Amino acid sequence: MRYRELGRTGWQVSEVSFGAWAIGSAWGPVDDRESIAALHRAIDLGVNFIDTADVYGDGHSEQLIARVLKERSEEVFVATKAGRRLDPHTADGYNADNLTRFIERSLRNLETDCLDLVQLHCPPTEVYYRPEVFGALDDLVAAGKIRYYGVSVEKVEEALKAIEYPNVQSVQIIFNMFRLRPSELFFQEAIRRKVGILARVPLASGLLTGKMTRQTTFSPDDHRNFNRYGESFDRGETFSGVDYETGLQAVEELRTLVPENATMAQLALRWILMFEAVTCVIPGAKRPSQAEDNIHAADLPPLTETQMAKVREVYDRLIREQVHHRW
Repeated sequence: MRYRELGRTGWQVSEVSFGAWAIGSAWGPVDDRESIAALHRAIDLGVNFIDTADVYGDGHSEQLIARVLKERSEEVFVATKAGRRLDPHTADGYNADNLTRFIERSLRNLETDCLDLVQLHCPPTEVYYRPEVFGALDDLVAAGKIRYYGVSVEKVEEALKAIEYPNVQSVQIIFNMFRLRPSELFFQEAIRRKVGILARVPLASGLLTGKMTRQTTFSPDDHRNFNRYGESFDRGETFSGVDYETGLQAVEELRTLVPENATMAQLALRWILMFEAVTCVIPGAKRPSQAEDNIHAADLPPLTETQMAKVREVYDRLIREQVHHRW
């Protein structure tokens, strides 16, 4: 495993880390025994950074992580998120009282006295124009409840605004073969300000695993069921905002780039790691075998200029029009 520095924290984190949304809920059936085994296997292979949120399984993901870390001696950094428990999810809800309440709940779930990294969980755009929100996070740092904080964003514009606040250490943003815009101005600014980047939805909700077909179905509790054709308000996240049929076509063209003895998913993850601005990629895993496959993506050799150019060509021809100007 190779490691990259996260922002100005001084932490060296595994460049392939562990996204813990799937072990909470919303991605089909889960088995806690397998989830715990997947976390253990990831740590065995050098993963030292886990990303979760207080709404993943209503806190169940955080609780599983706490169980696993009790059994490990390694230093593992846990990033969680706060804000999506708000109902309605409005900018006014991002106030000191609510944020403190969310943080204290995550402290209990993770069974710790201080959270490593807390990220605002894709708040409304207006939140980024309210300095008092970031002041409340500064107060939580001063109180010893959190060590560092960052943001998870929907739009590049939100990311650029967020890093104007001097204590934002990280930005979590969708970045994958179907979402290239962050690699333009934002990556340059993040490097300049020494802000860490966590690449979320790296496999475009599974499309970039290369395992989906027109006949693929999802279980009733799988969030992808509700946005197969872009009908959900959450369109920008599910399948990275790409129409399912178009995504399948793009994957078939990109599949020709997969090295021998590798998978489409590993190619997609290795592509992300070609960008020096990215601190780590956080694919999900519900089983130990999935965790292993994700982590072995880092073992692939660097992609060639020809391979990188092909990804860009497919993006420009098939994907750009659907997503580039939106997020």
